[in-house]
Amino acid sequence: MTGTTAVILAAGKSTRMKSDTPKVLHEVCGKMLIEYVMDAVRDAGVEKLVIIVGHQAERVQAALQHHPDVVFAEQKEQNGTGHAVMMAEEALADHDGSVLVLAGDTPLLHGASLKSLLDAQQNEKAACVIGTADTVNNDGLGRVVRNADGGFDRIVEQKDASEEEKKITEINTGCYAFDGPLLLKSLRQLRPDNAQAEYYLTDCPRILIDEGHTVSASCSLTIQEAIGVNNRIQLAEVQSHIQSEILQSLMLDGVTIVDPGQTTIDHGVTIGQDTVIKPGCVIEGEVSIGKHCTLGPHLHVIGPAEIPDGTDFTFQEPEEG
Repeated sequence: MTGTTAVILAAGKSTRMKSDTPKVLHEVCGKMLIEYVMDAVRDAGVEKLVIIVGHQAERVQAALQHHPDVVFAEQKEQNGTGHAVMMAEEALADHDGSVLVLAGDTPLLHGASLKSLLDAQQNEKAACVIGTADTVNNDGLGRVVRNADGGFDRIVEQKDASEEEKKITEINTGCYAFDGPLLLKSLRQLRPDNAQAEYYLTDCPRILIDEGHTVSASCSLTIQEAIGVNNRIQLAEVQSHIQSEILQSLMLDGVTIVDPGQTTIDHGVTIGQDTVIKPGCVIEGEVSIGKHCTLGPHLHVIGPAEIPDGTDFTFQEPEEG
């Protein structure tokens, strides 16, 4: 089977979220974290999504089973990222095209960035292209080590890095474009020879290089795209970023948002031109608002709801005394 497949990792427990809800199912602007990742890979031209589930697997599957392009593979024991991708072997067995591998907790990824990885892998006929970003805020992130000629050499995790390697600012974003059959071949050669005694996906590129295959690193992603949500602080940071994008898009389409800092609007809400949203409004769910409306201040709209053109939901602040 040709075409492109994505393997999305969504099996972890994520104890730092301190939540009964699986991390990838937490919502940002009315949409689950993993659904942002799914949309990004579709925008990149991916035709089939293999989602690796583990912690609360049945709950994650139930939340995503309505997507017709999704199949699931279960990682019953969490033994590292390489082990997680091994679980996709059956789903990839007859696939001879490209495979995009990425995490399900990175909702700021853009389809254009992922497509550039896939294009590079196909144009270079590479076994693997690693998506990287450059940042001085590299604490805790895997470093990309290059050889004397500037080519890719290996990825080293922080816990295994030397003091000199820790100074490297090019980091692994966790996004990879692989040749499908070569990915499976390299996975079979992984060994847990590291501080965590886990199977690292990051060892696969080095294995492929040692076998004479082409592997490159493309610094084509931003550090924002690489942000994974591991705790509530990061969840709030991602919420702020996505909310800002939603509001900016609406304003560019002709909607007046009087105070974006005091306005919350979910992903997918549609608003017509020349509508005014006053401060303190919260608009959630499936909501369609027509043209030339005025809403607020301090109005909470919960969908499903359809507000016709010219509607005036203006509230006056009560006078003191």
